Amino acid sequence: MDPAAAAPPARTGISLRQLLMSLGEPLVELQAAPAGLDVEIRRVTLLDPEDPPAATPGALVLAIGARGRAAFPALRAGGRDGAAAVAVKLDTPGQAAALSETAAEAGVALLSVRRDARWEQVDALARAALEDAPSGRGGEAGEEGDLFALAQTTAVLTGGIVSIEDTANRVLAYSRSTDSDEVDDLRRLSILGWQGPEPYLSRLRKWGVFQRLRASDEVIRIDSHPELGIRRRLAVAIRSGERQLGTIWVQEGATALTEHADQALLGAARVAALHLVRRRRELSADLMLTRTLVAGLLEGTTGPQPLATHLGLDAARPAAVLGFSYGGGEAAASGVPELTGAEVGNLISVHTAARHRSSLVVQPDMRRTYVLLPQLPRSIDLGTLRGWCQEISEAAGRHLGLVLRGSVGCIVPGLGEVPESRREADRILDAMVRVGVATTVAALPDIQAEVLISELLALLGAHPELRDPRLTALVTHDSRSQGQLAESVLAYLNAFGDVRAAAAELHVHPNTLRYRLRRTEELTGLDLSRPDQRLLAMLQLRLAAAG
Repeated sequence: MDPAAAAPPARTGISLRQLLMSLGEPLVELQAAPAGLDVEIRRVTLLDPEDPPAATPGALVLAIGARGRAAFPALRAGGRDGAAAVAVKLDTPGQAAALSETAAEAGVALLSVRRDARWEQVDALARAALEDAPSGRGGEAGEEGDLFALAQTTAVLTGGIVSIEDTANRVLAYSRSTDSDEVDDLRRLSILGWQGPEPYLSRLRKWGVFQRLRASDEVIRIDSHPELGIRRRLAVAIRSGERQLGTIWVQEGATALTEHADQALLGAARVAALHLVRRRRELSADLMLTRTLVAGLLEGTTGPQPLATHLGLDAARPAAVLGFSYGGGEAAASGVPELTGAEVGNLISVHTAARHRSSLVVQPDMRRTYVLLPQLPRSIDLGTLRGWCQEISEAAGRHLGLVLRGSVGCIVPGLGEVPESRREADRILDAMVRVGVATTVAALPDIQAEVLISELLALLGAHPELRDPRLTALVTHDSRSQGQLAESVLAYLNAFGDVRAAAAELHVHPNTLRYRLRRTEELTGLDLSRPDQRLLAMLQLRLAAAG
């Protein structure tokens, strides 16, 4: 065992499930998982055929050179030493059953690696997945999410099959494909061989693809060439300033790419640049400082000048804040698994980066995400920003099965007023949750009345002395007797005193509603003929209905 090959155990690690989601077909295949898919992988170790079989707790052991039945000792040692999984290559498909049986006895997961895959590629990609894992601070997701997650998000938004490569055409991450028939030879060979095969790369050079990628930020289109096993694809350079860091490739599968694939790809390239810079460790402290300064500016605890100086922004240009929030309930109710904030953050980052190069995305918690839009054009208006928000909300519903609420904060004259825009974005999101708003995306002029009602309800909620004790007693009475008096009064008031309309809303006879109103007045002493009592009753009962 090479001790230098073990990844440092400082990070919490990732589950076997996450590793398979990152690598998966066509690189590795799960053969056995006796401890389930939630077993934690904390490091990657290389087992050389010359070394005695051994492992370390929580390790993914790459049994290099131990093909087929020769991997039995590695599996037994992995189980004995507490390894999470052992990866081997099979000489024949029939060997999988015997190896799986041994893995089950040893209590260690077994992964089979494609025979034509390179071990250094498996090693590099597994370590990359570990390096991009959360650092263990209370389960917080990585700030931008890993490259595999970005590749998957880009695949969803473009409708294609995505690979992210460095400037040497080595594959860094790729999206999952459920249909192997959709994947063309160039993608398959690139993943298995770590980089694009030379005959294909020569063709791309001959067509001038790499030259155009070096010279342009635009999306490059490559036509299909069935005779070469190449399907239609898009490509865009990943840049940090003038320097190219890599390329994102999108291969068209069985269906055509989406209408806005070019725009999504541009946004993905700008987000990917942050990942690749972080991977090179050249500006990791710089990225952390950026996030800190943005969060401080949104909170109003840090002035605009530090961020403007750090990023070279014009603090006197217009700026605005977009806010987004979602609740797990909508996803769960529709049968969609609970989503992570990182997945939502990736989608928002890709869309906003495509629309505005200087956009900055921060997630102070897993339920709310903010987009700072500095140095906006002076001609921009709320309608344009609302349109951007709408696109993101619709994309979340279409691709993630998620109800994503979006708010547009006011456009402020400069970075110094950004906290005002963030507060307005928060007011809108709060109102959407508290009073229920028909639309999922709004600016303040769209729902000003609802926002003010929401804030009045919040004031009533925070100050019990402002509430009428008779109405409080009514709600308590209903709670104890499973009554519907408070609900009936609120429906009556919402219908402007129209008994028939309110009764229809409640699905009761008008006489039943009239009885409930009389009963309410008898119990509480309220006089619903008085406008001031009706106004107070409407507000306080709305507060109760909102929980």
